[in-house]
Amino acid sequence: MNANKDRLNLSRRDFIKLLGVAGAAAGGGFLLDTYAPWVDYEKQTAAISKPFLQNTAKPAQILEMVRYATLAANGHNTQPWKFAVKEDGIEIHPDYSRNLPVVDPNDRELWISLGCALENLLVSAYAAGYIPEVTYPDESDFIHIRLSNDTPQKNPLFDAIPVRQNTRSEFDGQAIKKNDLDLVQGLPLEPGVKLHFVTNPTDLEKVEDYVYQGNLNQYADDAFIDELIYWLRFNKKEALATNDGLYSVCSGNPAVPDWLGRLFVASTKPEQQADLDAKKLRSSAGAVVIASELENKSAWVRTGQVYERLALTLTTLDIKSAFLNQPIEVTDLRSQFQNAIGLGTALPQLLVRFGYAETMPRSLRRPVEQVLF
Repeated sequence: MNANKDRLNLSRRDFIKLLGVAGAAAGGGFLLDTYAPWVDYEKQTAAISKPFLQNTAKPAQILEMVRYATLAANGHNTQPWKFAVKEDGIEIHPDYSRNLPVVDPNDRELWISLGCALENLLVSAYAAGYIPEVTYPDESDFIHIRLSNDTPQKNPLFDAIPVRQNTRSEFDGQAIKKNDLDLVQGLPLEPGVKLHFVTNPTDLEKVEDYVYQGNLNQYADDAFIDELIYWLRFNKKEALATNDGLYSVCSGNPAVPDWLGRLFVASTKPEQQADLDAKKLRSSAGAVVIASELENKSAWVRTGQVYERLALTLTTLDIKSAFLNQPIEVTDLRSQFQNAIGLGTALPQLLVRFGYAETMPRSLRRPVEQVLF
């Protein structure tokens, strides 16, 4: 499929009109699949993010730690991880069958996703009564977490794990309370990783310009559109069939038949998507770039840890966040973006906007048994 060829100039208003026509044409079949009472999406998401089962035997605790790890942020909700339970702890392995070769050709974001899962696992390990010791993938292709018994140590980030989400809607434009912003800016970091906050209007305009250029580049690329569509789930029947991917309702879009959703995405003009993301950034209180000194698997894992730590901290303050990684994912823009916002030699790895907003529907996760070796 070459999604960009002969694109239609289809606006969202045109799409809603087409949706009405499609609903009449499709009859009751799609509506039955989408709204059937036995297909309960909300019940499924509630089960996934249920509270941690504590005071259980070690094997059950280990599985709960893996479950909490799978609630971490990850690119396109591909969930590119596998977990191996060992006698002395847990290993996190990359699942390269779930990589994104177009948007992430070097598996940079894949390893960042594994770092997010690692951070969740470490927080839950302390809460379950273990001291975790991490071996980073400097010489191996996996992360090893050795677990030693200790007294349970809870912190607010633990309770935030099942609540955190990547909120892709517009925010309300309100500034973050100063005490809360000070707390977030003082977040403990990992070696070689830094946070660069952007909150003043002039610098945010620079960021917006690069997000806009990134969208123009990506949405003009047939392969990018094909890969995006592959991971989109346009209705809850599709979402529940795979327990992964980007469910359209979680982004504030309507649930539609698969063929109609594909048509809409394939028909989106680059300028339309660029305008939408620019508007989302303008609605945000600010943005933060997570950068690293090095470019290797361990640096990417540590980047993921810092992002997840940041996102969980924001969650405890009722502040939402979402990725806008276009200026970093487009190779020709990355170094320009790095220089424009004054990172020096630090390499930008993630761009995150933050602010206040309503909670959106949650994404699904695969059950633990599907991510275990």
